Amino acid sequence: MKLGNKYSTFLTALFMTLALDTTMSFTMTLVMTGWTPGFLQRFLGAWLIGFAVALPTSLLVALPIRLLVKKLVHE
Repeated sequence: MKLGNKYSTFLTALFMTLALDTTMSFTMTLVMTGWTPGFLQRFLGAWLIGFAVALPTSLLVALPIRLLVKKLVHE
């Protein structure tokens, strides 16, 4: 089953947010606190906050960025 094209912006934002937020939250939690007891709990807390901020932000900036890239790239 495939979803319609109308979901492409949301799915792109969702997958990019999941990938980038997971990587950044893990890395920054590890750098700031080290691999110590409670790491997983701190990482998941940071990930949840990051995801809650990043997903709506990526949805808001998706169209302006797409338009900017279209102006910068010659087809």
